Amino acid sequence: MATLWKIGSYLKNTWAKEPVIVASFAIGTVAILTALLSPSTSYQAKMNQAVPYNYPVPVRDNGNMPDIPAHPCDKLGPSLEWMKNL
Repeated sequence: MATLWKIGSYLKNTWAKEPVIVASFAIGTVAILTALLSPSTSYQAKMNQAVPYNYPVPVRDNGNMPDIPAHPCDKLGPSLEWMKNL
């Protein structure tokens, strides 16, 4: 309870001295929290995981590379089927 009293006292004094700085910090905090709590954030995270960062480059397969697709257009990795169900 004492820490809340100290925080309240600090905010009251700061608001009395520099209201523009306190208001800008409050607006910035609300903007960050709104972006983090937005439902589109989870969808964007899913899309970022599904889309590869490095796009496939054709590689000559010698038969000993199971993790490389035979053709660059082969579907390999997470699918985007969940987007059709939105």
